[in-house]
Amino acid sequence: MKHRYICRETGFVKEEELFGNQYVRFLYSRVRENANWLFERLTDRRFSSMLAYLNFDSFLNRRLNKFLVNLMNMKEVRESLYEPENIKNLRDFFERKIRYWEVRPMPEDEDVIVSPCDAKMIIGSLNEKSLFFIKGKFFDFPEIIGRSSIWAEEFRDGDFAIFRLTPDKYHYNHMPVTGKVMDFYVLEGKFHSCNPNAIISVAKPYSKNLRTVTIIDTDIKGGSNIGLVAFVEVAALMVGDIIQCYSETRYDNPISHINGMVLKRGCPKSLFRPGSSTVILLFEKDRISFSKDLVQNITDLRAENIFSRHFNIKTVETDIKVREEIGRRRYSPCRLV
Repeated sequence: MKHRYICRETGFVKEEELFGNQYVRFLYSRVRENANWLFERLTDRRFSSMLAYLNFDSFLNRRLNKFLVNLMNMKEVRESLYEPENIKNLRDFFERKIRYWEVRPMPEDEDVIVSPCDAKMIIGSLNEKSLFFIKGKFFDFPEIIGRSSIWAEEFRDGDFAIFRLTPDKYHYNHMPVTGKVMDFYVLEGKFHSCNPNAIISVAKPYSKNLRTVTIIDTDIKGGSNIGLVAFVEVAALMVGDIIQCYSETRYDNPISHINGMVLKRGCPKSLFRPGSSTVILLFEKDRISFSKDLVQNITDLRAENIFSRHFNIKTVETDIKVREEIGRRRYSPCRLV
C-alpha cells in the first residue's frame, strides 16, 4: 500500500519512499511469525548496533550513501566538511549540522510552540471526548513515559504530537518550548523499526522501544506557560544512541541537561545517532491549540496511507521543519475538542 502525506510548505500530497521496506516487511511478517526467537534477537541492541555499523560506518553501503547525499541540501549545511566528496560514510550525513538560525527561522511570538525536528508529524488527543481521540494506536499511555512514572497523571486526557524522522532528515532535535527540566530518565526497551509497516505490525512499538524522557515545566518566569511538557525521544532499529547535547548558542559547548536547568525554545537539545527515529511530545489537557493546518491535514481525504487503512481512522501526517509553529498557548478555535 502507498503511504502518502501532506507537504506543509506546498500543501501538496506526496508519496513517501519507505527506505528498506522489503527488509522491514520480511522481518515483521515472515521472521516474526515463523521464528519469534530470531525476531527477538534481531530487534535487540546488539544486532541493531551491528546493523548500524554495516550501514552507516563501513564503506559497504556506497549506493545508499550516494542516494542520501544527493538528497542533502548543500545550501543548509554549516561547514565545508559536508561537501559530498568529504563525506566518508552515512554517519557523516546523519550528524550534519545546518545553519538553523538562518534556514529554519523561528517565530518570535512567545506564545508559539515549535516543531522539535524535521519530520512527518501527526497530532492526536488522549481525551475520549476529542474528535481526534486516537489513544492506544501509536503508543500505550502511560507506558510511553513509564507506568510507574509520577508524571503520568499530569498528562491524562492531554494532547500529543508524534514526529517521525526518516533517513533523509536533519537528525538534531530542538526544544519546542522554554522551560525548566523537572526530570530526566531512560526507559530500556527494544529497537523496533519506525517504518510505518513495522509500526502497525508491532502493537504500540513506541512504548516498547528504548526511550529517554525529559519532563519540562514551562510555567516559570520567561517560560512558554503551557504547563508540563513530556519530551520523549524514541530509539529505533539502527539508532542505538540518543545523545543529549543542549547548546544555547548554535551548536557551541554542548552539554547534557540536568534537573533544574532552563532550556530555551528553538535550541538544539539532542541527536539521534545514527538513522531515523521518533520524538513524541505530551501536553497537559487544555493548555495548547494545534495549528489549524495540522488539524485539517489529519483528515485529508487525498492522502491514503498505511496508518489510516490499518487503524480505520484518518491519521494523515504533515511534513514539517524544525522550529516551525505547531501550535499556540491555549484559547484558539482549533483546539482538539
